[in-house]
Amino acid sequence: MSKFESHFKMNESDAVEYVREKLPDFFGQAPLLCREIGDGNINYVFRVETQDGTKSLIVKHADQFSRSSHNPASTDRNRIEAEILAIERNLSPEHVPEIYLYDPVMCCVVMQDVGDHQNMRYAMIAHKTFSTLAGDIAEFMASTLMRTTDLILTPAQKKKYMGQFINPSMCDITERLVYTDPYKNASGHNIVFEPNREFLERELYGDASLHREAAKLKCIFQSKAQSLIHGDLHSGSIFVKEGSTMVLDPEFAFYGPAGYDVGNVVAHLVFAWANAAVTEKDEKKKETFQHWVEQTVEQTVDLFVEKSERILKSECRDRMFATDGFAEWYLRDILKDTAGSAGTELIRRVIGTAKVKDLECVEDPDDRVLMERICVLAAKRFIMEREDGFMKGSAYVAAIKDAAEKSRLVKR
Repeated sequence: MSKFESHFKMNESDAVEYVREKLPDFFGQAPLLCREIGDGNINYVFRVETQDGTKSLIVKHADQFSRSSHNPASTDRNRIEAEILAIERNLSPEHVPEIYLYDPVMCCVVMQDVGDHQNMRYAMIAHKTFSTLAGDIAEFMASTLMRTTDLILTPAQKKKYMGQFINPSMCDITERLVYTDPYKNASGHNIVFEPNREFLERELYGDASLHREAAKLKCIFQSKAQSLIHGDLHSGSIFVKEGSTMVLDPEFAFYGPAGYDVGNVVAHLVFAWANAAVTEKDEKKKETFQHWVEQTVEQTVDLFVEKSERILKSECRDRMFATDGFAEWYLRDILKDTAGSAGTELIRRVIGTAKVKDLECVEDPDDRVLMERICVLAAKRFIMEREDGFMKGSAYVAAIKDAAEKSRLVKR
C-alpha cells in the first residue's frame, strides 16, 4: 500500500519517495537529493535532483494550512495552479514551465525546474538588469489575458473557465489584504514600521478620498470577470535570465480584471527602483539600474498595450467587439485598472502583513522610511489619477520620480 494514498504534509525525504513512485522513469535509479526551497507564504516547494545536478524537477505541495500563518487554506489551490499553468503554457509556451503531474490526493504539482533562471525579486535586489524582461512579460500578459476574454473565447469556453476557476479562498485573501486592511486595519494585523507610523496613519488610515477609490477598486476586483488572471504576478513569481523569462505560482488565479496582473508587475518594479534609491551606494550602478527599471516600466506597459491590440484586432471572434475603436477603448479601461492595482499592491506591501524582501532588507531606519514614503506617495497618485493619468508607461516613471522628490521633503 502506498503512503501517498491519503494527504499529509510532506518533508524532503517524502518528496524523494513521492517522485520515485509517481514518476519512476524520470530519474531512473540515479541517487537523488532534495531541498525545500520555498520562501512564499502559502505552499512548500521541493527541488529533487540527481546528485551530480544534471537533472531535476520541482514538487510544489499544498498543505491544508498556509505555510506562514498556519491558517486553514483550501488545497484546491494546487488543482487550480496545475490547470492554469497548462492553459498558460498553451497560450505562452516560452514563458511557462512544463507540468509533469498533478496529484489531487497529495495536492502536488510536479513541474519543470527553472533553476537556471534567477528569481526576479532577488535579482533586482542585487540590482541586476535583463534586457528582454519587458518584452517577455508583456508578451506573457497579452497572450494569457487577451486570449481568455469574451473578445476571443467562445461564450461557452469563457463560462466553462469561469466555473472551473472559481477560487473563493484565495480571492478572500486578496480582498482582505489588498483592498480592506491597508485602509481600515479591519483585522488588526497590519505591521507598521514605527519610525514611519505618523506618516502611514495620516496618508492611509486618515485619507477618506483614498478609501473611496480603494473601495471602487475592490468592487472592480470582485465583479469584473474579464480575463483568466494570474492573480499574484509579483517579482517573486517571475524567474529571469538574459533572454528568457518564466512565470510560475498562479495559485491565486481566477476570472478577474486584466489590469490587476499588469499593475502588480509595475508595482514590484517600483519597489526595485525605490530599493536602489536608498541602498545602492555606487552612484553609477544606481543610475544604471534605475534607468533600466524606468525603461522596463515604460516598455512593459506600452508593449502590453501594443501586443494586446494586435491580438484583439487579429483574433477577435465577435463582430460587435471588432467595431473600429472598441479595442482601443477596451485597453484604456484596462490601463485604468492597471494604475489602481499598482497603487493598491504597493500600499498593501508597505503596511500589510505580507511584506516584500525589497523593503525588509533595508537595514537603515531612515532609508526604510524614505523607501516606504516613495512607494506610498507614488501609489496614491496611481490610484487617485488612474482615470486619465496613466495611459502611457512614461507617466509611471514621472510619478515615481515625483514621489521620490516629495518624500525627501516630508517632515520625518
